[in-house]
Amino acid sequence: MRPPPPPLLLLLLLGGCGAAAPPADSLSQLPAPQNPKIRLYNAEQLLSWEPVPPGNGTGPVVYHVQFKYTTSQWSDVNNNPEGVNCVKITTTECNFTKTNISKGFPMHFNVSLRVQAELEGRVSAWVTVPWFQHFRNVTVGPPENIWVTPGEGSLIIKLSPPFDIYDSTVAFQYYVHYWEKEKAGIQKVAGPFMTNSIVLSDLKPLTVYCLQVKAQLLWTMLNISRPGHLSNISCYETMADASTKLQQVILIAIGTFLLLSVMAGACLFLVLKYRGLVKYWFQSPPSIPVQIEEYLKDPAQPILDALDKDSSPTEDAWDSVSVVVFPEKE
Repeated sequence: MRPPPPPLLLLLLLGGCGAAAPPADSLSQLPAPQNPKIRLYNAEQLLSWEPVPPGNGTGPVVYHVQFKYTTSQWSDVNNNPEGVNCVKITTTECNFTKTNISKGFPMHFNVSLRVQAELEGRVSAWVTVPWFQHFRNVTVGPPENIWVTPGEGSLIIKLSPPFDIYDSTVAFQYYVHYWEKEKAGIQKVAGPFMTNSIVLSDLKPLTVYCLQVKAQLLWTMLNISRPGHLSNISCYETMADASTKLQQVILIAIGTFLLLSVMAGACLFLVLKYRGLVKYWFQSPPSIPVQIEEYLKDPAQPILDALDKDSSPTEDAWDSVSVVVFPEKE
């Protein structure tokens, strides 16, 4: 009778009867989310990443986002304190943008984010986004609600900041790029302006100017500035100033006088050149007396003799005037 094999050999024999079991880690982990990035545009705070393929899984892949500040521990993004829920979500983004002053990450805090994928009990490795500060890394857009009112040789600009800030150490300053429309290659820059009302003065009257406005964020606490984007191009015509209006009145008066003088000279020239024709137009043709016309029709009639008899000399008529003088009384 053969002796039984030793325990180690028995285990080796049993193991050779089936396929080797893979390591537990390769079964439990999913691929990690790829290309996570944070978008900081004006007040917007948005974390996004590429989706993880589900592989052989049947359920949807869900994601889990955590955050931490410089001296804190990792915490779930679950309504506190950011007002956003990014735990077990199926979308590939987490929006932290504040809708009021109590939501969103504080713009002067150091913030780190990480995201993890999960599918049917399997999880991926955490993928961390480099830390950021909103005021340090934000992309500043152009100013909002730009209104331009033409003035007398000037342009009056009123605008709103790109986004609202709630920090006394942060402010916006504005620059205006402007040029004459007919001289697009020659641009001028005015600024910086610290107010939302800007006046471009010393412009040519009755001239079309085009302009763009740019905002720049200043964080005085850390001496950091973030230049912004230029607004769309818009063009406006300046109004006439007082001197230009006076010149216009003088030119109109001179032009009217010259026009009337030319018209009067032309009329006089035409009258002198065609005075015979003008005289003919404005004078009725002479008519023959009735008696003469009858005589010409029948010369045998004694019409002329009758006219001579009827034309007897008339006596002269006069008025008598008497002058009476009275002596003055003493």
